[in-house]
This record gives sequence, structure tokens and C-alpha cells, in this order.
Amino acid sequence: MPTTRRSFLARSAQLTAAVVAAPWISRAAEAKATLLETKVISQQPEFYHGWPTVARRRNGELWVSWSGGRESHVDPFGQVHAMTSRDEGATWSFPRVLLDSATDDRDSGVVETAKGALLVTTFTSLAYETHLQKASVFEDLKDTGWVSKRMPAEQVAKWQAAHARLTDAERKAELGEWLIRSTDGGRSWSTRIPTVVNSPHGPIQLNDGRLLYAGKQLWSKERKIGVAVSADDGLSWQWLAEIPARKDDKASGYHELHAVEAANGTIIAQIRNHNPANTGWTLQSDSTDGGRTWSEPRPICYGLPSHLLRLRDHRLLMSYGYRRAPYGNRARVSADHGRTWGEEFVISADGMNGDLGYPSTVELADGTLLTVWYETMAQPKLAVLRQAKWRLA
Repeated sequence: MPTTRRSFLARSAQLTAAVVAAPWISRAAEAKATLLETKVISQQPEFYHGWPTVARRRNGELWVSWSGGRESHVDPFGQVHAMTSRDEGATWSFPRVLLDSATDDRDSGVVETAKGALLVTTFTSLAYETHLQKASVFEDLKDTGWVSKRMPAEQVAKWQAAHARLTDAERKAELGEWLIRSTDGGRSWSTRIPTVVNSPHGPIQLNDGRLLYAGKQLWSKERKIGVAVSADDGLSWQWLAEIPARKDDKASGYHELHAVEAANGTIIAQIRNHNPANTGWTLQSDSTDGGRTWSEPRPICYGLPSHLLRLRDHRLLMSYGYRRAPYGNRARVSADHGRTWGEEFVISADGMNGDLGYPSTVELADGTLLTVWYETMAQPKLAVLRQAKWRLA
């Protein structure tokens, strides 16, 4: 249709209103994405794979770590697993168990430090206890409805046996946020190191040499969100600063942070939000003083949780799960150090339900991007790890 002056002015007014309503969404020239390949990379269909992170070492080796050895989203069996690729994700090694505590080890982040150490993060949880208590009650009452359909008697017995590995006091003592560390390329690993906070994708390396971990205090009374730092390459961690909550928000509604340092020195932390305002969205807080103080979070977009990456051209990339139809994973790019974000583009949109996501992304040698996430599929019935290779223009 021909453009009239009236239609042009009306369209201009709509665009202006959109920018005013959502100033964090850039209206500049948008990046374009081309999907090159999507495939399943996990190799153990008998296990549920959850909450992975991918990292690329300076020697080009890729690492993926995740919570493996599981039979469901919540259970007492979680372990920290990892596998590697030396051909940019074309093939992957068979998984290794890096950590197996006597309770549920959940999530897993991985990062290589500037000094060459590999850090893998996790946290321990007793969330399975509620499910076990319900199952045990139904079993005692011979309630064949719930038990036979949801947890057979032999499965209840298996969970109870795993639960009994520790006493009540020992289980509570196990709760924590943890890191294991390798200085020989992943051949051997330290004992667990407490990290003060936890978040699925772990800490980041700052330009000043410190490691910064944006996350949540899971087992403290306050359960604050904020950042911890390490000045000794991950051997010890100290609380640095709290990230403030928005007016009318509760910090208890904030979860699963990840951070990145922009080329101009701004540190950006994104937050999974479950407060009534912008529930299911990613929020963002910024620090311009090395993480000592943080801005009040602002909404970015629907989707969670996010992973942040600084590309070689200094643009920032956020990738995040999309847990409504069409289920999958999406991404946005910022060309102004995180002040605004471009329109979203789709990495995957063929998910069966919302039990998926936690994507993380690395940039390969040729500029191609590789994103890894977990996803429940019809076959195999347990959650798998999927990978996409794609390119930005």
C-alpha cells in the first residue's frame, strides 16, 4: 500500500511510543541470525540431564558440565558430570563424573580463569525430601493411585535408601554452594570449596584479575542476591555487595543470576524474576565501580534464566530459555555495553514443554556461536543436552 503522510506520522508515533515504553530495547539496525545445526549431544539416555554450561578454553577445547546421573528433575541422585570437545563441538567425549556427594548435586557452571584453572560450580539440595515424604505416605496407605502412576514402590525404596546415606544432621550440614577446581586441564580436581553464592552458570573472570560470582545466598537466613569475589583464582570467596530490589519487589523473588563485564568496564548482572511485576522476565542491574554498588534492576524481556557473553567485537549476547509456546531458547544482542538490547531471535522453538532451557553460549574460532541447553523430549523420555550452531550477521 502507498505510504501517505498520515500513515507515516501514525507509524512514527507508534515507534516513538514503543521506544518510550521499552527504552531497553534498541531500535537500531538489528543483528540477524542464521541457524546452522541443532542436535542432541548427550550420550546417556538412561539419565536426566539438567542445567548445563558450556565454556571454551583458550586452547580451543570446549567443556560442558551439568547435573547428571539423575532420574528426574528433582531426586536424591544428582552428580556433576562433564564432557569435552576438541573439534568445536562436532564430537564430544564420553561423560565423566566430577563430583558425587551423598545428596543431590544440582546445576553446574564452568569457566577457565585467566591463570588457566578450570572452575566447576554446583549446589546441594534437599528439595527431593518433599516428594519422598508424599510418596512414602501414599505407599504406607497403599494408595495405588498416586504411587503406581507417579512413583512405584521399588522407586520409593530406592529414594529412601539414597536418603538414608546421611543422618538428618549430616544432610543439613551438606547444604551449600560449592566449587571444584582443576589446575591440570581437568585431569584432577580439588575438594569442594564454598562460594558464598550460587547461580547455574557460575562466576566470570574480570579484567582486573578478580573472579566475580553473581548469585544468591541459597542457605543463609537472608537469602540475599548480589556478588561474591575471589582474589586468589577461586580458592576462597568473599561477599562483596548486595543487588537492591525494585520497589514492591522481594529479593526472595530473584533467582539465577549471571554477569558479564562489558568493554567499557560496566559489569552487568541479569536476574531471573518471579515477583508479580514482570514475572517470568529477565531483569538487569549494572555496576560501574567494579561490583561494589549496583543499580536498581530493570526489566529486559520475557524469558529466563539468561547467560551473558562478550563477543570478540565487544557486542554482548544474552541467551535465555523461552518457557511458553513455542517452547525453546532465544537470544538478543547489545551493541552499547548492555544499555539497550536488540530484538530477539530464535535459537530453538520445538520444545515439548517448559522443562528446558538454561542455554549458555560460546564463540568459536570462526565466529560461529555454539549454544548448549537441556530439554525434555518425547524420545528419549528423560531430559537430554542439545546443541545449536548458529551465526550472527
